Amino acid sequence: MDPNTFPTKGNLILAKNSLALSRQGYELMDKKRNILIREMMDLIDQARDIQTQIDQTFRKAYAALQKANMEIGIAFVEQIAYTVPVENSIRIKTRSVMGTEIPLVEYDKSGNKPTYAYYSTKISLDEAKAAFEKVKELSVQLSMVENAAIRLAANIKKTQKRANALKNITIPRYETLTRDIQNALEEKEREEFTRLKVIKRMKQNR
Repeated sequence: MDPNTFPTKGNLILAKNSLALSRQGYELMDKKRNILIREMMDLIDQARDIQTQIDQTFRKAYAALQKANMEIGIAFVEQIAYTVPVENSIRIKTRSVMGTEIPLVEYDKSGNKPTYAYYSTKISLDEAKAAFEKVKELSVQLSMVENAAIRLAANIKKTQKRANALKNITIPRYETLTRDIQNALEEKEREEFTRLKVIKRMKQNR
């Protein structure tokens, strides 16, 4: 038998303290979950907006690329494409939201300089290049937002489990323990009071 369940005043205090702590923990978990949910909903809205921008920019980019292919030739456009350097300017940092590590992606756009001579191309190629660079920038943003949303969703699930455990298991257990100890102590007090009355009456009848 757990000694903390014995009906003593010390155990009653411990049970009440544990109950208060469990209720406080549940309130904190509930607040944390609500904050994370609001943060995730904001990220979902951002992702939806970025995806719309990507779709629009892609259409613009492919239209400009198709025009450039017709104006200066597919082979020449392909040669220029091979001169585009590999992207290596992306850096990833993190920030914390209620204990959840959220990625922060830094993208240096200063390296997006033309790798071809303007005199040998048409403006359609410049428009295609600018549009595809915008798509790349938006894709970096979208990856950051979606990754953050996934991590928040995982933490929300974990927080919900802890909150449910406190609400449905821990708090009821300490409520029952507190009530049982309280009732047992009150019963002992009534028995002691009755015993004292009997002793007093016996002394008076002598």
